Amino acid sequence: MNRNSKHIVVVGGGYVGLYTVLRLQHTLRKELRDGSVRITVLTPESHMTYQPFLPEAAAGNLSPRHVVVPLRRVLKKATILNGKVSKVNHADKSLTFAPNVGTPHEIGYDIVVMAAGSISRTLPIPGLADAAIGFKTVGESIALRNRVLELLDRAESDDNDALRRRALTFVVIGGGFAGVEALAELEDMAVDAVRYYRTVSRKDMRWILVEATDRILPEVGPEMGKWTAEQLRERGIEVKMNTRLESCEGGLVKLSDGEEFESATIVWTAGVKPSPVVNAGDLPLDERGRIKTTTRLTVAGVEDAFSAGDVAGVPDMTNPGQYCAPNAQHAVRQAKVLADNITRRLHGQELVDYRHKYVGSVAGLGLHKGVANVYGVKLRGLAAWFMHRTYHLSRVPTLNRKVRVMADWTLALFFKRETVSLGEIEAPRTEFREAATT
Repeated sequence: MNRNSKHIVVVGGGYVGLYTVLRLQHTLRKELRDGSVRITVLTPESHMTYQPFLPEAAAGNLSPRHVVVPLRRVLKKATILNGKVSKVNHADKSLTFAPNVGTPHEIGYDIVVMAAGSISRTLPIPGLADAAIGFKTVGESIALRNRVLELLDRAESDDNDALRRRALTFVVIGGGFAGVEALAELEDMAVDAVRYYRTVSRKDMRWILVEATDRILPEVGPEMGKWTAEQLRERGIEVKMNTRLESCEGGLVKLSDGEEFESATIVWTAGVKPSPVVNAGDLPLDERGRIKTTTRLTVAGVEDAFSAGDVAGVPDMTNPGQYCAPNAQHAVRQAKVLADNITRRLHGQELVDYRHKYVGSVAGLGLHKGVANVYGVKLRGLAAWFMHRTYHLSRVPTLNRKVRVMADWTLALFFKRETVSLGEIEAPRTEFREAATT
């Protein structure tokens, strides 16, 4: 190791972390080759999750392994360490790293990139922590798929009306992209699945979307959001706007409109907040608890610290006074500018501002169903679904993943999707433990 080498530490292996290092591997290839620069990525998982594909993974249209990108395979010039950062001391240019297994230790750096992303933003609602599940990880999406199919099995196998109603009532809280796409894809999968059941049909199921504001999918505009709500209702999905979840203790859902009912599946997608790592250091924060960032993606008021993505408050130069939205579209583009600015800093050049023209938004609503607003062009139905897939296929990292996703979609044209619950993978030792204790 070159003791005089510049050490770049990237905290987080999501969109910003992955795309930043991919770009640095190109712009600093000479320095990485001769050892004058080295890069370390600190992340809890050894993969990056392409979150827009989580609904399709949950619905069985994509293999779960194809919506994640193995970091060590694609970031060959970087060192990947799995664990969490518990403290950042930028004044001394060091941080405390706690491996997933092992003893916490200090890591020094010359330049730090804060790209830890976000976690689910929850509220102090009684029963939420025990009864609900989020929708941000591959584990959550597959657990939801298994749960929906397992509950169909449970309803088929039990003639108790109360238990059947509870099992077949599915609630999603939050009308943004994550909530609408998760609900639409899972409902679409369940409709396919019940064709193979004798005593369970679509009319036995109850799917409910709860949104606290007066519109869903605000990113696609009011007209397309209204159209989406109408389409969901035509499918028998209840869309409750201006409604809040009051409590869900023991699965008893209580809504602000006064309705109460039992549900075995409650999905929380009502927003995100910055990773807790922002509160574990001496980097400045803005009024929303995000790392205070300049238009050049440097941390405000300090040297050699950069940040972007959900964890950062990045001023929107195309909309003065506002901040860039916490979405994948901004994160990917910010990562490119961030990496180029690090390269400029190392080469003694002037940094550039992040400026982005809004492309639009696309959302999948199940197989052959979608809604899109791209460059002002509004699409719905099959055309929007095709646009949704085309756009995200172009954005998913690496040719390897693009080919695997295309293969999944191609096979789905000729074969019906699998509707089998593999819930036992969540507790793989249960059967062996029972056998060993008999």
